[in-house]
Amino acid sequence: MLTVYGAGAVTFMMLMYAFERRGRWFIAAFALGCALSSSYGFLAGTWPFGVVEAIWSLIALRRFATARAPHRN
Repeated sequence: MLTVYGAGAVTFMMLMYAFERRGRWFIAAFALGCALSSSYGFLAGTWPFGVVEAIWSLIALRRFATARAPHRN
């Protein structure tokens, strides 16, 4: 079951990364995906993966906070 969770978390993370240019909320979703992947890393006992994904989550949250909403005409 843990493997299914990990595969789902990583898949979600990568999809949100692919859609980031469509809007700033995809950046927030990517941050969530990184956090989910991080939790998987810690649960699976691969703490280096968990730490790296936690750092990526923080980076994505910072990008979300500084991203501007697209201009509407």
